[in-house]
This record gives sequence, structure tokens and C-alpha cells, in this order.
Amino acid sequence: MNGQGFRCGGVVLELNKREPDRSETDAGPPAPASEAGAGTAGDHVPPRPYLIAAAALCGLYFLYSFLQYRSFGSPSWDLGIFEQEVRSYAGLNAPVVDIKGPGYLILGDHFSPVVALLVPLYWIWPSALALLFAQAALFAVSAVVVGRTTQQLLGGRSGLCATIAYGLSWGLQEAVKSDFHEIAFAVPLLALVCRALLMRRWTAAVLWSLPLVLVKEDLGATVAVVGFLLFLYGRRLQGALLAAFGVLAFVVTVLVLIPAASSQGTYDYWKKIEKNGEQDVSPLDSVLGILDSAVKLEMLVLLVGITAFMALRSPLVLLVLPTLGWRLLSQDSNHWGMVWHYSAILMPVLFLAMADGVRRSRGSSRPWLVSYANVAVPVATAIAVALTQHLPLRDLLRPETYRTDARAHAARQALEAIPKGARVETDITLMAHLTGDRTVYWIGGAPGTAPDIVAVNLDFSWSQPIDDPVAYAQQLHPEARYRLKHRSGPFVVLERTSPEPSGSRT
Repeated sequence: MNGQGFRCGGVVLELNKREPDRSETDAGPPAPASEAGAGTAGDHVPPRPYLIAAAALCGLYFLYSFLQYRSFGSPSWDLGIFEQEVRSYAGLNAPVVDIKGPGYLILGDHFSPVVALLVPLYWIWPSALALLFAQAALFAVSAVVVGRTTQQLLGGRSGLCATIAYGLSWGLQEAVKSDFHEIAFAVPLLALVCRALLMRRWTAAVLWSLPLVLVKEDLGATVAVVGFLLFLYGRRLQGALLAAFGVLAFVVTVLVLIPAASSQGTYDYWKKIEKNGEQDVSPLDSVLGILDSAVKLEMLVLLVGITAFMALRSPLVLLVLPTLGWRLLSQDSNHWGMVWHYSAILMPVLFLAMADGVRRSRGSSRPWLVSYANVAVPVATAIAVALTQHLPLRDLLRPETYRTDARAHAARQALEAIPKGARVETDITLMAHLTGDRTVYWIGGAPGTAPDIVAVNLDFSWSQPIDDPVAYAQQLHPEARYRLKHRSGPFVVLERTSPEPSGSRT
């Protein structure tokens, strides 16, 4: 990240060192495509091809999500968590997520009130699938913004090529594989922010930035960088005010709002930077360890590599630094690499920075750079298509993906054995299939609740095998007694036979 930051910084510093030849670097505010002669005017870019491409991408994303859901292949508890949150909002209640702990207020974990926007969809379709569809649609919308903006800047067929490259980018594919996350809202918002900056629509850039602070607490820092870019582009008052707002939003959210909602009275994710397991890590060691892993380096190379490295030619690339910063400082290896959803919000920034970098490079006095800029977008498209052979969407080409195996059949039988409205303690496998009409707890995370049902997948990655499920349930809840109600394949459903202890309900 340091090398990337210095290169990007080189572009920014060049603005202040001398009055550059605009034909060489175009380091000032980007000109609209109609003025630069790079493409047609924005209003003349036909939307139909991009809407068709977006519909196809939405279909691919949702098909993958649906098939993963149908096969009980959720990789984490997050989909269940977000459905419980949306379900609470839909019932006009505080966003309590019992999976994180009985009565747990989720705003004390991450500050994402934007998720409440899913309530109307959830009223129509009360299922975790509604969240997966919403994410697919939001990602697809961002592809329209990226593609049409690229077309306006560069002309030719660059827009559709960029749409394909962006839509198949590894950041979005891994986010789709990771089920739903709140960052789905940030992806189109960041695309619109970058578009506004490139089109010199300064007020629009400010307005699209503001909702980011309601998506996730760390995005206040990204808003501050948007303000910094506005300042560099000459909008000094707007930029300074927006930067101040972003910093203030981050500080207030992390130090006041989240601790106020948390039962611990603090922002728990500081530990990701301060501790490696049980070992304390000093701030200096965290900084020195930013590039101490091959996984981190691979991620950084592939982040800019998917844009044929042209994103490094644009100041927009500075918008990735806040997210990359906390990820590289984190001691949690899940934050470092290409998996999970953490890179999705970087994709619109990088691909629109690529478009800007190509536009800038086409006016360069260096012939080799001009030649490379003319093929950079097709190269990025070829990279995306090639990488897809090793990414989640490749599974859609495999016939076995569409088959229902014995494990999925056994899981459905287990679901049928669990009464609607029951309080259920379970693991990841069945979780997102139960949160729509049951109260769901994480296995081992609800002591003293004596749930009606304990349902476990014996093949789940337990630290120790569960040889006696009944004894395991009673070990979890010594205040209650359980018996085996149903078993199909590795799935076991245990029901409480003793009376419900007083005060066990949340």
C-alpha cells in the first residue's frame, strides 16, 4: 500500500509543484467527455445496452446466491444476522439481533442504519433471499454507473468493456459469495461519487457522499477523502467542509454512538488492530506490519492489476486508502486477502479511476503511454474474464451446481422438524433458513435461554466432534432437558422436554 500511496501521492503533489501541461497529465479537474473530445456527451450515451448488461449481471449474482442458499452453503452467520436486523426494522422494533447474543442491539456492533431501507422489500418478500436479491441489484446498478461514465469519458466501446470487467471483478464476485452485507449500499454510492467528481458535478459529489456515513462507521474516513479531492480540484470550501464532516462522523460514530448502543460500552473492533489473539500489539508494530504478508501484497497487486494498472494514473485512487488502511493494520488475516466482501467497495473507485487514468494518459507526450492507454480497457476486460475461471461465478458453468444433493435434502427435513415461531439455537448451516419466522441464537451463544430447539450439523467445523448430541444440548443448557426429535444425515434436531425456566425468554 505504501508504494501505491506514494505513486498516487506523486500525482497529487504534482498539482502543487508546477502548472502542468494539461495535455500531458490533465491533473486538474477532469473535463467532460464532450469537451475533451473523448466520447459522446453524457445525455447521448444510450442507456439500453447498460441496462441489459446490468440485468444480466443481477441475474448472475442472484442465481449464484440462490443456489448457494438452496444448497445450505452460507459461509458465515452474516446473512442470518442481517435478516434478523431487517426483520426487527420491519416489525417497527429496535434492531435486535439475537444471533450475536440474546437482546443484542446491532447498532452497538456496526453502525449501519441504512439497512432499514430494505424494509419495504422485506414486507413483500420476508426471506433472506430478499436481501440477496437486493445486493445483486445494487451491484448491478453500480455497473451501469461505471460503464456509462467510462463511455462518456473514453468513447468507443470502452463503456461496455468496462461494464464487463467491473461486473466480473473479483471484489464483487467474492462479495456475492459471502452472502449479504451492508456494504452493498456503499458500492453504487461510491460509483456515483466518483462519477460526479469526474463529471465536475461538485455538489452531486457532496450529496452522494453524505449517506456513506450511514452504511458503515469506517466510511466517514472515505467521505473525508472525497472532501480532500474536492479541495484539490479547487472547491476549497466544499472540500474542507466535507472533509471535516467525514472526520466528525467517524469520530462521533466510533466513540459515541456505537459505545452508547453496545452492552460493552466500547467499539469492539479496535481489538482487531490492538490484539493478535491474546497478545497486545503496539501501534508502531501495527504500522510496521502493514506489508508483512504475501497475502497482503498479492491483494494490493491484484487491486490495481485488474485495471491494467491505469487506476494509478488518477487521484481518485486515493479513495481506497481509508479502507485499505484499516484492513492492512488489522491483525485479523480475514481482512487481508481477496476473499470475503471487504474489497467490493473498492471496485467502483478503481474502475472509474482506470477510466480517468486512461483519459489522462491519452494526452500524454509519451507515445508508449498513449498506446498502452488505448488498449488498457480491453486488457482489463481480458483480465477479468481470465480471473473468473478461478472465482465464484465459474460454478454457474458446472452442472453439479444445479443438483440437489443428499446433504441439502437432509437439511430441509431438519427444517421441517422445527416448528415456526420456535426459539432455536443452531450453527451457520441452518441459520439463514430459520431467521425469517423463528427466534434464532448462535450455538453456545445463548446461555440461560433454554431454547425450544437445539439444531446442529454434526459435520460442521466443531473444535471437538459431538458424539452425544443430547448430552451436548444439556451441557449448553443445564437448566433444561432435551431429547432427540429428528435426525437426517448429519443434521440433528433436539427439543426441550422440561418446562421453560422462568425468565429464559429475551
